[in-house]
Order: sequence, then structure tokens, then C-alpha cells
Amino acid sequence: MKEVFANLDVRPILRSGGEPFEKIMETVARLAPGQGLRLLATFKPVPLFSVLGSKGFSHEARELGDGDWEVLFRPTNGASSARSVSAAPAADVSDWPAPVQQLDNRELDPPEPMVRILAATETMKQGEVLSALLCREPIFLIPELAKRGHGWRGGFEPDGKTYRILVRIGTAEGATV
Repeated sequence: MKEVFANLDVRPILRSGGEPFEKIMETVARLAPGQGLRLLATFKPVPLFSVLGSKGFSHEARELGDGDWEVLFRPTNGASSARSVSAAPAADVSDWPAPVQQLDNRELDPPEPMVRILAATETMKQGEVLSALLCREPIFLIPELAKRGHGWRGGFEPDGKTYRILVRIGTAEGATV
């Protein structure tokens, strides 16, 4: 049986400083039953492996050269729509304690900011808060936080360039993953 893949090249989005997560999820949501996704990216999208893995897709990654990667996501039994991947932020952080850790990840290339934040959350206690500064909205991070049961709240600072996210360990209220 011949495999059928939808093609999605997110390299132009990444090279212009954009976040392709929403486009990827829209494409996955439109896949026909049994159809896979052939994704082209400017880096090995390791965080996406677990996101789509939780939706029932296996992956096979191959470096193309010059830092570009091709990843084939194949549906396994139980593959489902990506529409439920997103997570809801915590409604109110006024009762959250002050952050016990602060990270400035604005100068790091993807996926290093996400890797550092997830590693930091592994060392923290239930209810503690992490604050992190990023140069873009952490689209890949949000479903991972929800999957791990953490609450989060974030938004752009008044400068319009810095995204601040607060992560409260083990308190995902309203997470939908």
C-alpha cells in the first residue's frame, strides 16, 4: 500500500522569525484518514515529536543538509485530530506565588528555550512558579506544559518583542490535552 503524505514546508516561516505550530496543527487536522505529514523545517523539530506522538503519529527524521530537516509523520492506530492539542492558560495568576526561578531565553535558538524551561520544571516543587522571557510566543511549549500538568500564563511585554511566560508546577486548571 502506497503511503500518502501532505507536504508542509515551514522553512520560510521559521526563517522570517515566525512560529509554524498553528500551521502544522491546521495541516494535521485536515489530514485524511491514513494520511501522513511530510514536514520540512530548518531544525530537527524534537518537541513536535511528542506533540504529534500523543496524537497517534510516529515520526522518521532525516537531515537534508544546511541544517534543514525532513520529518515524515505517519499515523498509527488511534491517530486523532490535532484540534485538541492546545491548552488553556490559567485564568488568574493573582494568587500565584512569586517565581522561584527566572530564565532569560531571548537569545537562544529553537528548541533550546523549550528544552531549558522543561528541564527547569523537572527540578521544581508542586506549586512553585517559573518565569521565563522569550523572543516569541512558545507555541510548542504550551501543549507540553499541559501534558505535564502545569498551569501557565503568558503574553507579550509592552515592548511587543519579549514574551513572558509564568509556569506553575502541577496546577493545570483548564488544560485540555
